[in-house]
Amino acid sequence: MPEPLLDVARRVDLFFMKKSPIHQAMARLTRTLGEMDISFAIAGAMAANAHGHRRTTADVDILISRDDLDRFKEQHRGLGWVDKFEGSKNFRDVVSKVDIDALIVGEYPGDGLPKPVAFPPPAEVAQISEDGIPYLSLAALLELKLASGMTAAHRPRDLDDVIQLIRINGLMQNYVDTLHPYVKEKFCELWHAAQIVDDY
Repeated sequence: MPEPLLDVARRVDLFFMKKSPIHQAMARLTRTLGEMDISFAIAGAMAANAHGHRRTTADVDILISRDDLDRFKEQHRGLGWVDKFEGSKNFRDVVSKVDIDALIVGEYPGDGLPKPVAFPPPAEVAQISEDGIPYLSLAALLELKLASGMTAAHRPRDLDDVIQLIRINGLMQNYVDTLHPYVKEKFCELWHAAQIVDDY
């Protein structure tokens, strides 16, 4: 049964006021990982929001090393967090009822197959926001979304996110010089698409 429209509106309002369960889960996770001195960065849609592309999402993506993820789970599994299923790298915040999806350093975006762009160590690409939450830098976010969209046909949202981030941040075409060579051609293609304004 579809969610009532009024409930959807309330949920969206909470999200853009940064008072949603998603934001609560990010704050709680940041505190816990900070106490453990674990390096991580918020990725995915929430990182896109941090860089100006306002859109809702149902979960939180985090960039983290396998060793640090294992250490976190060893100490906190069953204490407010549970695995999504046995053996899963992903987990759930049972307090806020939000899923946390882990992007593992050294693995690959999109189709998961080896490619020149891999998930980097979070300490190299994290930017700390005013509220103390580490997000992927814009360049790292664009590289990962481009590499994902280029190799996973079922993830067209990643390429649309790139177009919107180009527009919202007023990126010039020479921004391509900051990106990995593997994604440069696709960035230029999407940069041109981002310059088109629908007149309707």
